[in-house]
Amino acid sequence: MFPVMIGTIVIAGIVGYASERTGFTRNGILPSIIICVGGAFLAYFVRLMFGIGFGSPGLNAIASSIGALIIVPTHWRKR
Repeated sequence: MFPVMIGTIVIAGIVGYASERTGFTRNGILPSIIICVGGAFLAYFVRLMFGIGFGSPGLNAIASSIGALIIVPTHWRKR
C-alpha cells in the first residue's frame, strides 16, 4: 500500500512537470505539480475506500493528474 502511494506521488509529479514543459498548462511548474499531486491523492483514496478507478494504480495517477489540471485552470485567475 505504501509503495503504491509513493509511486502515485512520483507519477503525478512527472505529469505536472511534463504538462508545464510541453505547454499544456501555464500555471508554473510548482503549482502544476501541486495540482497533480492533489488530484492523484484524491483518486488514490477514492480507489482505496470505494474501489472505483481504472485497472492499474499508475493509470489512475495519470488520469487523475490530467483531470485535475483540466479542472483547476489557475492561468485564468486575475493577478
